Amino acid sequence: MRIFHIHGGGVQELAALPARMPAQGFVWIACSRPVFQARLADIQGSLQALAGLQLVDLHVSDLLNAQLPSHFDYTSQYDLLVFRRLASAQGHAAAAPQDGPAPAGKRRGPPVLRRIDTSPVGFALFDQLLLTVHPDDCAVRNAYAARLLAALPGASPAEGRSSPLPGARLPGSPADLMLRVIHLMVDGYLDLRRELTRQLDHWQTELLKPRARGVNWASLLQARLALHALDEICEGQRAALQDWIETLETWALPDSPAGLRELDLLKVRSRDVLEHIERVVRHVRRLEQSTETAVQIHFSVQSQRTNDTMRTLTALTAVFLPLNLMAGIFGMNFEFLPLTDKANGFWWALAAMLFIALALLLLFWRKRYLARSGR
Repeated sequence: MRIFHIHGGGVQELAALPARMPAQGFVWIACSRPVFQARLADIQGSLQALAGLQLVDLHVSDLLNAQLPSHFDYTSQYDLLVFRRLASAQGHAAAAPQDGPAPAGKRRGPPVLRRIDTSPVGFALFDQLLLTVHPDDCAVRNAYAARLLAALPGASPAEGRSSPLPGARLPGSPADLMLRVIHLMVDGYLDLRRELTRQLDHWQTELLKPRARGVNWASLLQARLALHALDEICEGQRAALQDWIETLETWALPDSPAGLRELDLLKVRSRDVLEHIERVVRHVRRLEQSTETAVQIHFSVQSQRTNDTMRTLTALTAVFLPLNLMAGIFGMNFEFLPLTDKANGFWWALAAMLFIALALLLLFWRKRYLARSGR
């Protein structure tokens, strides 16, 4: 568990849960899901002391559920947002294997699809406090905390660490901090687009080779299912953000110009995060369509190869049909047949057969019945 006090003068990391709300700024309590479950009583007590209320039981269950889809809920005193992160296990905001039971079989398909993590992160948003519940690795929390504390040369958490974060604007409210963390998670997937596109393009190129025979259809199916799952996850993320934006529109307008500006910045940042999620949705759907198109083209190529083979065999069969006819005629058991009583009759018949075969071959070649289709 990591606790931060964020105020206008900088960021301070606390060693323990505070007993009361600071006079300025707000508090960010970030913990992993196992820690949240183990220290639930302490966290609920701290929420009661800091915000004057506790999380309801259903929301506690949502925060502990590692398979929960993205969604938004609210009460009269706080909001709850569950957002499934979408990042590579090697990215800066990435994660280790997702929470919950591992799949029975090894996941196939492009390697980048095997590294996609979709663990949920929960946000409980109060007026002056933000509680976040992350997967066991807490990679998103650590990534953003490192940004907040990057400018400090080094001090122990017990002494407290503060950083003015030069060149960057500190979060002005718990809602602003929540949106920044969500933005980090969404951008983590956006960083994967180039690698994901390159790997799938290479796979499709292999699939579309004219002589491709050993196509791994199980891997292809796994890739399509993974892309479809990503599409569903992004749709859930978009629906949750849209519900949050609709709730944001119902907030009472502040009296001060600074408060109005802060509210406008929240709306702008929320719409920006939503636009990034929609970019993810469009990209995933393009990859799905591209994969489906590659499969259809693969079958078209295979069908064309079969047609070329059958056309060649048909042309060769047509070449030998007149020869078989002549051989059948001269094989009849009649007493008198033309050329049978002549010494060079066999050579005349053989020459006629060769002439007919060559003439038919030339005719079929001019009509491109024996030519290979260009690829």
